[in-house]
Amino acid sequence: QDFPLTVYYAFKQSEEEESDIESKSKSNKESSRSSTGWETMLEGLIKAGFSINGTWPMRTELANRSVGLGTNALASSIVLVCRARPETAAVATRREFLYALKKELPNALRALQHGNIAPVDLAQAAIGPGMSIFSRYSKVVESDGSPMSVKVALQLINQTLDEVLSEQESEYDADTRWALAWYEQFGINEGSYGDAETLSKAKNTSVDGMVEAGIVVSRSGKVRLLKREELPEDWSPSTDNRLTVWEVTQHLIQILSQKGEQGAAQLLTKIEKQSSSLGEIARDLAYRLYTTSEKKKWSEEARSYNSLVVSWPEIKRLTSQFEGSAPEQKNLF
Repeated sequence: QDFPLTVYYAFKQSEEEESDIESKSKSNKESSRSSTGWETMLEGLIKAGFSINGTWPMRTELANRSVGLGTNALASSIVLVCRARPETAAVATRREFLYALKKELPNALRALQHGNIAPVDLAQAAIGPGMSIFSRYSKVVESDGSPMSVKVALQLINQTLDEVLSEQESEYDADTRWALAWYEQFGINEGSYGDAETLSKAKNTSVDGMVEAGIVVSRSGKVRLLKREELPEDWSPSTDNRLTVWEVTQHLIQILSQKGEQGAAQLLTKIEKQSSSLGEIARDLAYRLYTTSEKKKWSEEARSYNSLVVSWPEIKRLTSQFEGSAPEQKNLF
């Protein structure tokens, strides 16, 4: 009871049909279900009486190791943090589980983001707080009285995670909200002017205004987002009359790729002189855009957004030399 159990999970994810023993007691429809090793591990720990409090991804494998070259090899392992569940743990309904998820997961997610966990690891790390809620009950029951499976719980956790990330949209300006919605549908490809105009009405902006803002190109009845390599090299937030979170994020990524963390820090200093919170909001947008890129399998785009978040602590540290002050020592917790 005094110490947590840690489980080191290093297993390449694969889907397998349920065993014949399990299938004999189920209908043919149910027996065709597949489960992953990850679900099986979580299910086993919960059935053994554990509450799962954390799921931390760890970069354990080198990409250039000989076994990993040209193969589908593991890059990360997961460390699960577990504690014994009290024997007096209550039973919860699906509705109660969802209520607890929506109440507690947003704060847990903000804590992970403020801790600067990489976007590529965010979904996995967020499973920890979500499973902590699910596994603190002796069981969660569906509306028909059957116990909820880990597979369904994971789906609900991921669904809530998407909702929380979407709610952060309220911090964005109208142009950025339009760009985000357009990106989710078209990426950096062209779409019709009519679609762009319809969406602009919903987001309370205009296509012409966004052209002026420098985030879209509109010609010959087609509209697309400006590519990062098309961004003006002499851009300055102090002279931008229509400053948007979208372009701040894109400019930071572009400068980071061209001039490294030092160049990004110099730009961030200028950005935060216009608004002290604008840099942090731009970083939050990078989380959202990473999630979209990953779902769409736009690997290069996902890598760009991930790199900004991963570099953020060093970029912030370097801004002090441009502000003329020493870096502040932060508390561990």
